[in-house]
Amino acid sequence: MNNILVRALSGAFFVALVIGSLSYNLLTTVSCLSLFTLLGLNEFYNLFKSSNTVSVSTFLGTFVGFAIFSLFGANQLGFIPEIYILLTIPLLFLSMVTELWRMKENPLLNLGVLFLGFMYVVVPFVLMIFMQAQTIESYTLIFMFLLIWTNDTFAYLTGRWLGKTKLIERISPNKTWEGTIGGIVMTFVVALVIAYFNDQNYLFWGISAVIIAPGAIYGDLLESLFKRSLNIKDTGNIMPGHGGILDRFDAVLFTVPFFFCWWLFYTYF
Repeated sequence: MNNILVRALSGAFFVALVIGSLSYNLLTTVSCLSLFTLLGLNEFYNLFKSSNTVSVSTFLGTFVGFAIFSLFGANQLGFIPEIYILLTIPLLFLSMVTELWRMKENPLLNLGVLFLGFMYVVVPFVLMIFMQAQTIESYTLIFMFLLIWTNDTFAYLTGRWLGKTKLIERISPNKTWEGTIGGIVMTFVVALVIAYFNDQNYLFWGISAVIIAPGAIYGDLLESLFKRSLNIKDTGNIMPGHGGILDRFDAVLFTVPFFFCWWLFYTYF
């Protein structure tokens, strides 16, 4: 099958899965994001399997990271009280103790990569659950995804049509300043359209676009840096034509913490 068609069908299924789960209720959201968290953690730690300097346990990182996510998810669903979230603290410290018995070289580097996985994968998905629990009726999280996808799509299209000036060639040779600017402009336009048809809140969505577009760009570049430093092309192959879960969520994972802080500030202050 033509690679473009495979990529389009795979991407359409991914979008339908995300939008569908976020649109229905909090349980479907948590279920979908838990799957992405589990797959994302597994992909992240598997990136270092061929490394000569880092030795990190894929099972340990995935188990602890998913356990932390599950505690927050269960709390937001009302299954457990907030006090149980404190269990994340001993989980994190116990994961450090395992280095005493693994007897691998570079224990500090190993722990750094282990905790980077928690920060890079688990934290953004936990923040998405919390935000969704507070804003499910206003579709805030869905609109965030739409703006990220808008930036990615139009940065690619503008770069293909007009791109000449390389953005950061040593990290991502195909990205250009023209594409970057095109993505930012269209993200801002779509944000105003969302505000017009949704809640007329132009201030919130206008600033959101200014936050989301650069966040998506940096997220994409950051993952490109990871992959280039490890000499790999894709983080996985679970999505035909796209690569792995982290390849599809690279912009989202970096953008979410910044958008979450802006939403929190606007909502409560």
